Amino acid sequence: MPHPGTVFAAVFVALYVAHSVGDHWVQTSAQSAAKGQPGWAGRLACGRHVLCLTITKGLALAPVVWVLDLPVTARGLVLGLGIDAAAHYWADRRTTLRRLAAWCRKSEFYSLGTPAHADHPVTARGKHAPTLGTGAYALDQSWHLLWLGVASLVVAAV
Repeated sequence: MPHPGTVFAAVFVALYVAHSVGDHWVQTSAQSAAKGQPGWAGRLACGRHVLCLTITKGLALAPVVWVLDLPVTARGLVLGLGIDAAAHYWADRRTTLRRLAAWCRKSEFYSLGTPAHADHPVTARGKHAPTLGTGAYALDQSWHLLWLGVASLVVAAV
């Protein structure tokens, strides 16, 4: 039987790969644009994104568990993926993560790379130059990695 640390590591790698694919390739432009909007339109878009992301993670994890014959339980999988999905939904509603950043005194970093930041990137003509390298994106992804770690621990231990 594999050591629990080995199970944790294998599960984390599978979830990490699936997270990157699900958050960047599977998520639709419509989901990305609407998931932070107020009201039901935003909630539903975020819910659809998280559902597709969680399915992606389950599909990526299944062959890893099967091929490596990892001793994981259905309860651990459901609980781990459920915790990850809830944390992902919470952050992707955007206002919640922005408030957490403000509470942690990370508002300046959160706005990095956006027109709201004093040192935002500009074009040669002095207009805002959009970039993927924003503080909000970095905080979003690090939040998701934190919860991928928690989910992996739950899957490996329950």
